[in-house]
Amino acid sequence: MNTADAKRVLETALICSQQPLLVRDMRVLFDDGLGLDTLKTLLQELQQDWAQRGVELVSVATGWRFQSRPEMREYLDRLHPEKPPRYTRATLETLAIIAYRQPVTRGDIEDIRGVTVNSLLLKQLEDRGWVEVIGHREAIGRPALFATTKHFLDDLGLESLDQLPLLDTPTQQAGLMETLIASEPAFQAELDIPAALDAALNDSGVATEVVATGDVSSDGELFILTGTQP
Repeated sequence: MNTADAKRVLETALICSQQPLLVRDMRVLFDDGLGLDTLKTLLQELQQDWAQRGVELVSVATGWRFQSRPEMREYLDRLHPEKPPRYTRATLETLAIIAYRQPVTRGDIEDIRGVTVNSLLLKQLEDRGWVEVIGHREAIGRPALFATTKHFLDDLGLESLDQLPLLDTPTQQAGLMETLIASEPAFQAELDIPAALDAALNDSGVATEVVATGDVSSDGELFILTGTQP
């Protein structure tokens, strides 16, 4: 198979795949007839082929995928004019602490934030697939150790945590999480937070209001958390 045909096969597989593809898995397309180095070269050539288009080929934590470029976001949003989800400061700070200090226990997070972390908040982050328990600390009660997942990196368009800029304070880190979530064109997600959790999640000194936006998907209503300083 010549180079042009191999690139066409790769391009088709990546466009049709619903999940990022690992380079080693792409070898199946060619019955292991192409080596990893050759595949990586072809992927780099594909990136160049799409360099002037509204869609780009990128490498994220779980493999390679096509996604829209950031500058296309404002146009694509016109197809889905509903407001994007917003997150409480407590959620963003907790996520940022786990991302920057992992692995951490719930107690570690509470020590850094200075307030109690509601277990429901951590469960929401786990259900979203952003954090997971990777073990337990050898201490009294053997508290769970939380870390971010590859799915978290994929949602933010990152290959590894090393791509996160060095920031000193939880406030700066939480602000970065908010910026990444808002700017990543491939990110289309929301926390499914019913009204009953409104008070439970309000542990950061921020007054929250749960607003039902209406029937925006087959899964039911999308709830958006809006926050204001008291």
